[in-house]
Amino acid sequence: MAQTMTTSGLPEDIDRGVAGATSVLVQRANEIRQQKVNWPSYLQSQMISQEDYDVIVGVEVPGQKRTALLTNQRYQVARTFMNLLGHISKDQTIQYILTIVDDILSEDKTRVEIFKEHARKHKESMWSPFLNLLTRPDTFIINMTARIIAKLACWSRVPMDGSDLTFYLTWLKDQLRTPNNEYMQSVGRCLQMMLRVEEYRTIFYQLDGVVTIVQVLSSGKHNFQIQYQLTFCLWVMTFNNAIAEKMNKYSVIPTLADILNESVKEKVTRITLAVFRNLIEKPEDPSIARENCIQMVQCKVLKQLELLAQRKFEDEDITADIEYLNEKLQNSIQDLSSFEEYCSEVKSGRMEWSPVHKSEKFWRENAGRLNEKNYELIKILINLLETSNDPLVLSVACHDVGEYTRHYGRGKRVLEQLGGKQCVMQHLTHSDPNVRYEALLAVQKLMVHNWEYLGKQLEKPEENSSRT
Repeated sequence: MAQTMTTSGLPEDIDRGVAGATSVLVQRANEIRQQKVNWPSYLQSQMISQEDYDVIVGVEVPGQKRTALLTNQRYQVARTFMNLLGHISKDQTIQYILTIVDDILSEDKTRVEIFKEHARKHKESMWSPFLNLLTRPDTFIINMTARIIAKLACWSRVPMDGSDLTFYLTWLKDQLRTPNNEYMQSVGRCLQMMLRVEEYRTIFYQLDGVVTIVQVLSSGKHNFQIQYQLTFCLWVMTFNNAIAEKMNKYSVIPTLADILNESVKEKVTRITLAVFRNLIEKPEDPSIARENCIQMVQCKVLKQLELLAQRKFEDEDITADIEYLNEKLQNSIQDLSSFEEYCSEVKSGRMEWSPVHKSEKFWRENAGRLNEKNYELIKILINLLETSNDPLVLSVACHDVGEYTRHYGRGKRVLEQLGGKQCVMQHLTHSDPNVRYEALLAVQKLMVHNWEYLGKQLEKPEENSSRT
């Protein structure tokens, strides 16, 4: 099975590097390694066999004896580990066994085949014994198990697939959502390994993995290391052309634009720029690449590039990416139509009072175009009205819905069918006065048909006030 990402900024072995050494999982493993298990008592009470005792005592300490056992008695070693993990219930002992398994795999990647050979001989799943451990309550056990599974899945010649793969990737995705997860860095490392593999990327995407990563990143609750790891995950996913073409649907660009704006760590800046570059280079459809460029401009990336260009970076890739992105974004705005600008703003979800919103000419010429691609823009506006907490976004969205109704003859019916009318009316009682005002105007536009008559009625009070 080809691992398509072999030349990335991340070491192939996730145990190495400063970040790995400081993770909670690695620190805890160092403590557990020192807490030797009393294997003689397990043997005396007949909880383990003589053979399992001889093997575990032989492999628990690094050295020639461990190497000899793993070379000459591969099957017995695998069987002992499976027996111990299957029959011992004490958390502390399971923690110790898993730490030894992880150490053995880290010393030599080819040792993952030991477990595959044992499973094949017994006509059993290599994955089940480990996947079952992911349901235990002890957080060290589940996260060390997840780390071992990632190594087995990425280093073995037999890929993980089917329901086993779905279960594992779903588990990782759910761990990202777990509040105050102290093992977040370890979860991120497992994903970094898994998403190097093309087949795993596709399944993770189908499980709404991109949605989850963007939600976690946009929460703003995580340190730069987690930002780097999860942005790295987005980066490797953009090497799949089909996924790269769909990324702009998930607010990837606005979220990463915020991170780029706030980033003080060079590695976070580097990986964010690398994602942006792939979102332009990888889509096969030129219109999607152009749309991504425009959305980056909309999210103030061009301004950020100008600031970054004034800094000196040790990494030449950063400078190259800054130059590339600057050129592409500058080209995209040279022949930018007002409608393209509007589309980009709506899709970014970062709506503000840019000139197009108040332009009578814009709405007269483009209101009907909001129906394109099965009412895509209208549906996004309605979704913003339902989900946004930003009074500015809500005000502008209410205004635009009203203008659409005013300038497109069937607009009222379309909005009613899509649930837009109800969304606007809910904001009549919004706590922000600007939202209430724009919602009221939009509702009036929804209710009134003779716009020339309404215009005259609105003009009369102004005339009367000027006379007095």
